Amino acid sequence: MADFGDEECDAEDLLLQRHKKEKKDLQAEIQKLKHSVTKGDKKKKKEVTEKIALLESDLNAKHKKELAEFEENKSNETNAVNADVEAVQESVEKMTVEEPDEAGDVVKPAGKPKKQSKAQKRRDKKAAQDLEREERIREQEIENLTSSRHMEAVKIASVLTQRGLQIHEIPSDGNCLYAAVIHQLEERKISNTVDSLRKQVAEYMREHADDFLPFLSKDNGDCYTQDDFEEYCKLLETTPAWGGQLEIQALCNVLHTPVEVVQAEGPSLVTGEQYDGSPLVLTYYRHAYGLGEHYHSVEQKVENPEDDFT
Repeated sequence: MADFGDEECDAEDLLLQRHKKEKKDLQAEIQKLKHSVTKGDKKKKKEVTEKIALLESDLNAKHKKELAEFEENKSNETNAVNADVEAVQESVEKMTVEEPDEAGDVVKPAGKPKKQSKAQKRRDKKAAQDLEREERIREQEIENLTSSRHMEAVKIASVLTQRGLQIHEIPSDGNCLYAAVIHQLEERKISNTVDSLRKQVAEYMREHADDFLPFLSKDNGDCYTQDDFEEYCKLLETTPAWGGQLEIQALCNVLHTPVEVVQAEGPSLVTGEQYDGSPLVLTYYRHAYGLGEHYHSVEQKVENPEDDFT
């Protein structure tokens, strides 16, 4: 008799094998798309690049969803087995021994109307929850394909693909700007830390307050006072406060290097052009997370030579 765990492993292996085949099939389709572009046809090349980015994004999302569902189903199967065991135990506990009366006839105890077991109630509730969850997933998939977040990610991926780059993901913990810069520095064999960068940026802004104060205002529109600015720098230095264009400007001056920010709408924004050398490249997302904007870093996209456009 096959072990239950072995069956799970087999199912997972089959799923991973199918994912591998789908990725291989997608690469073949991508090759056909690339070879369909006539050399020098920039418009067609851009359209194909955007389509390739969309296909890759959709397949990755599909694979992540299927793996998550597999793990949840595996957990559900374990819960179902436990529920069945509980149901059997309940039945055993409710069993009564039938004894003959004085006449020798078997007397069955007066029974109450049969009630639905707790295990069955749990299974019914779980089935209803699964149906509701599947419906939410279908609705979410439709929304994801047309959402601002999805379209923004596709556009940025297309821009990076044309430059032979891809996203290097950075956690959304408030330190994304500094963590993305650190990754870019590591690509140049330069070490640094988030705490160190924050301290250097805060010190630079304090020393050059006149360059930053005019661009800071409160929610009611009032300009920052000197005390407000000091509190701003203190939060920047000691908390995971999110960084924006002012902090990028300070980073350029601290590191003596330009920084390029790739975005979905409009051209890339380059700060610190007074410094020589190639810029550190970041990507900026307005709709990446519910909490607000986010920065990722980039890295070279690894491709086979035959993957190049004709």
